[in-house]
Amino acid sequence: MERKGDEQGWIGKGPFDAAFQGAAELVGKRWVAAVIWAVVHGRHRFGEIRNAIPGISDRLLTERLKELVERGILCHVEEDSGPGYQLTPRGAALRRVLIALHDWAKAG
Repeated sequence: MERKGDEQGWIGKGPFDAAFQGAAELVGKRWVAAVIWAVVHGRHRFGEIRNAIPGISDRLLTERLKELVERGILCHVEEDSGPGYQLTPRGAALRRVLIALHDWAKAG
């Protein structure tokens, strides 16, 4: 079945796309999507993000936050209540992807 837009190269020129693979591996890495999802929903401080994700350890959350900052998905911000994180424009672009994934998962 051909998807709308496939005839214009919507799904790429071949079976492998390095940029797509890199993005899929980043978002698919353990806890990454959950961290981004927490920030999309307005949790910006470390403790708020940790509390929004049951089961994540402080060490792993620290690693994921650092990686997401390094990859340009999140940035550090100073808030009145202390330091926190927010989505960069690049990270905000993932919002649609995560909503689609959420809807797909809920549809079962």
